[in-house]
Amino acid sequence: MATKIRLARGGSKKRPHYSIVLSDSRMPRDGRFLEKLGVYDPMLAKDDEKRVVMNLDRVKELLAQGAQPTDRVARFLESAGVLAKKVRANTKAAVPGKQMAERAAKKAARAAAPASE
Repeated sequence: MATKIRLARGGSKKRPHYSIVLSDSRMPRDGRFLEKLGVYDPMLAKDDEKRVVMNLDRVKELLAQGAQPTDRVARFLESAGVLAKKVRANTKAAVPGKQMAERAAKKAARAAAPASE
């Protein structure tokens, strides 16, 4: 059986609260799970120690047995020092498109024109 360590959403509308669970990879996100491994509360501050709480010893055992973490859980494990840092592709999502670049160039030219006179 292929197992995944992933997040299962709980909480009410606009107040998310996630459980870090071990589940069969064929089960739905909030469906049946085999074991609860911790919690993640995104509503807490990023520097709060209760934001991500996991049973790291059990997680290490499960990873050794072949459980695969999802991307978000893998990031939690990297910050906890359980997994090695993975190099991720840096997408160009923040780079403006052609039209926005043209507008920015025009705006810069207009701003520079009165200063040269």
